[in-house]
Amino acid sequence: MGRAGIATRALLQASLVYEAARSGVHAALGVEGAPVLNLARMMAHKTAAVVAMARRMEVAFEKHNVTGLVGEARLAGPGRVVVRTAAGHERIFAARNIVIATGARPMRLPVVALDHRRIIDCSDALALARVPDRLAIAGAGAAGLEIGSIWRRLGSDVTLVAAQERIGDGLDHEIADALRAALERQGLVFHLASDVVGAQMLGEEVRLTLQSADGAIRSRDVDMLVVAIGREPALDGLNLASVGLRHNAGKPLPNQGGRTKAPGVWVIGDAAAGPGLAHRGAEEGIACVEQIAGLPGHVDYGAIPRLLRTRPEVATLGRTEEELVASGVTYKIGRASLASDGTAMSGGDAEGFVKLLVDARTHLILGAHLIGPGAGDMIAELGLAMETSAICEDIARTSHPQQTRSQAVRQAAMDAGGWRMLE
Repeated sequence: MGRAGIATRALLQASLVYEAARSGVHAALGVEGAPVLNLARMMAHKTAAVVAMARRMEVAFEKHNVTGLVGEARLAGPGRVVVRTAAGHERIFAARNIVIATGARPMRLPVVALDHRRIIDCSDALALARVPDRLAIAGAGAAGLEIGSIWRRLGSDVTLVAAQERIGDGLDHEIADALRAALERQGLVFHLASDVVGAQMLGEEVRLTLQSADGAIRSRDVDMLVVAIGREPALDGLNLASVGLRHNAGKPLPNQGGRTKAPGVWVIGDAAAGPGLAHRGAEEGIACVEQIAGLPGHVDYGAIPRLLRTRPEVATLGRTEEELVASGVTYKIGRASLASDGTAMSGGDAEGFVKLLVDARTHLILGAHLIGPGAGDMIAELGLAMETSAICEDIARTSHPQQTRSQAVRQAAMDAGGWRMLE
C-alpha cells in the first residue's frame, strides 16, 4: 500500500471511531460519552502511520540485502538507469532487467486550476488543518467516496459531483445502489450525471458551476473543492525514448504480462494498464520477478478483489451481473443478509449482504459482491475459491464458525446451490 493509501486508511479508521462516539451508536451497549475532536492529533497519528510503514519497508530492504536510493530516476539507454539524488549527485546503474513501478498521480480537471488551498487534490484532502464547513468533491469513485466519508464523519457537509450515473466506478448495480442509500443516510449528497464546468474564487468561498447531462446549469458555493476524478500513470521524465518506448501522456505503458517492447524493461502497478489497486501492483511485482528468474509468473486479474473502505465497507471480485448479462452467460444468484449474523446483530451493525454470481452449469463462482462490515476480510475466501476453481457447494459444505460474519458467505453459497438453511 502506498503512502496515500496508508494515510487514507488511518484517517478513515480514526474518523469512524470519532463518529461512533459522537453519534452515540454504542450507547445501547453501555458505552457513553461525548468526544472532543483534536484534528491536529489525528493528523499526527496519520503521519506516524505513514512513517512507520516506510520504516518497515526500510527494515525489509535491509533484511533482504536490497539497496534503496531516494532520488529521481530516468532511463539512459538499454540496461542503464541514472538516479539524481536530492543533493544533485547522479549515479549510473547497469542492469539486465529494469522494472518501471512509478505509480500514478491525481488527474486534473481541465476547467479547474488547483491552488492547493481552496481547490485541492486528494493528497491535500488528507492533510487539512481544519474541518471545512462545506466540502465538494469532483468524483464519486473510491477516492471521492473515502475522502467524503472521512470529512462527513468529522463534521463537513459533503457534496459529491460525478459524470457517471452510479457511484463506485463499475460496482455491481445492487451494491452501488445499496452503498449510495447508506451514504445518503449518513448525510452525503450526490449530484450524478453532472460535471464541474467551472470554479470561481469568491473571497474564502468557491462558487462551483455544475452542468447536468440534460444541459441544465446550476451553481453551488462551498469552502473547498477536492478534485478526485481518478489517477493517471506517472511516466513523465523517464526518458523512455532512450530504450525505444513511446507512450501517450496520461496513458499506461503498453505491455504483455509485464514485458514492454524494450528487451529487459518491465512495467507493473499503476504505470501499467489495470485497476489502481496496491495489491494488484504487488501481484504483478511477484509475477514480474518470477519471470525474470525464469519461472512462469502469472496474474489472474479476474481474482483480484476491490475494496472501498466506506461504511458500510464494499468488497468485490470477478464479474458483475451487468457483465454476465452482456456476455450471455447463464448464471444463478446466491444472497445472504448480514442481519442474520449473530455478531452483526449483537454489535449493532447489521447493514449489508453477500451476493454471489455462479455459473448455472458448472457452479463455478463468477463474481462475488459484498457490502457490510468486514467485507474486505470475507472476500479473501471467495478469491481462494475462484483461484482453485471451487464451486459454490464447496463453500456451502465448509464449516464456518458460529457468530461470525463469514457465515453470510456460506449462506449465500447455499442459496446459490438451492439449499439454503433457515435464518
